[in-house]
Amino acid sequence: MTTTSTTSTTPRSPVDLFASALHIGPDGTVRAAERRMTSGDPGTWHVATFHVETDADVHADHWEMHPEAEEAVCCLTGGVRLYFRPTEPGDAEDVVQLPAGTAAIVPRGRWHRLELDAPSDLMSLTLRHGTRLEKRTELEKRIDLEKCTDTGCS
Repeated sequence: MTTTSTTSTTPRSPVDLFASALHIGPDGTVRAAERRMTSGDPGTWHVATFHVETDADVHADHWEMHPEAEEAVCCLTGGVRLYFRPTEPGDAEDVVQLPAGTAAIVPRGRWHRLELDAPSDLMSLTLRHGTRLEKRTELEKRIDLEKCTDTGCS
């Protein structure tokens, strides 16, 4: 009887998903690595998990866009609102409510941002290479405030 020894490059210890991201390479390798919001290796998918308490934790004052892939935004606990930047000037932001246990797909190249309904645990999955952040303008913030005053906000 012959036994074959196999070696693994994957550590067998737990990975703290709130401290690290999982990077999935084009060759199928998976490794724990530093979380990065706006950069990444070409072809490497990032799975990142976050515990967030405030809108500042989710860059609510910035738009984000991923030019190379769609993004899965997953609300594991709590609740968030996913906003899509209007494609035409003067149009309203589209919003998707994400209660605990739900996800939404952000189309490739679509500017988006999050706001919290409650402290939450979130997970995102995307190619981060080429990701861009853009600060919301004061005009966008004023328009949102006026809409909230007129129609009420959640």
